[in-house]
Amino acid sequence: MEVRVVPYDPAWPEQFQREAERLRAVLGENLLQLHHIGSTAVPGLWAKPILDIMPVVRDLREVDRAAPAFQALGYECMGEFGIPGRRYFRKGGERRTHQVHVFSLASRRDIVRHLAVRDYLRTHPDQAEAYGRLKRALALRYPRDIEGYCDGKDAFVKELERRALVWRTLCREK
Repeated sequence: MEVRVVPYDPAWPEQFQREAERLRAVLGENLLQLHHIGSTAVPGLWAKPILDIMPVVRDLREVDRAAPAFQALGYECMGEFGIPGRRYFRKGGERRTHQVHVFSLASRRDIVRHLAVRDYLRTHPDQAEAYGRLKRALALRYPRDIEGYCDGKDAFVKELERRALVWRTLCREK
């Protein structure tokens, strides 16, 4: 897979809204919340042009039963794909355009960490800029090596997540 990191595209929120409507139709009454997460959800942040979407549902078994409807929208069903309690779907093949990370309320920790990182980056432009610089450098270094790109981000992202969760806790205490 080619690693492309591009400047923030102001069309991403609208693209999210369009896809969110399709996902709402698939998930129906099982859907509790639907969030735009990841780098494309942070204005100004350089990103791989892949929308990350996080539906929160009542029951993952219903999501599994909806696999044919996801496939009809062009998604590939990947199961948990390395994160217990998640259902992961991707769309676009080698030129991926969307990734859907479905969690039930039982996966509160995963839901909170995704939202905390997004919100932290939205409110800390210096951190978003540093993350964007790192991603651009790694994309140049690993243009055809997604594993190298991801490994290069790993320590930064773990520290970013730690800071975001502390920040979120402090904000809630105020």
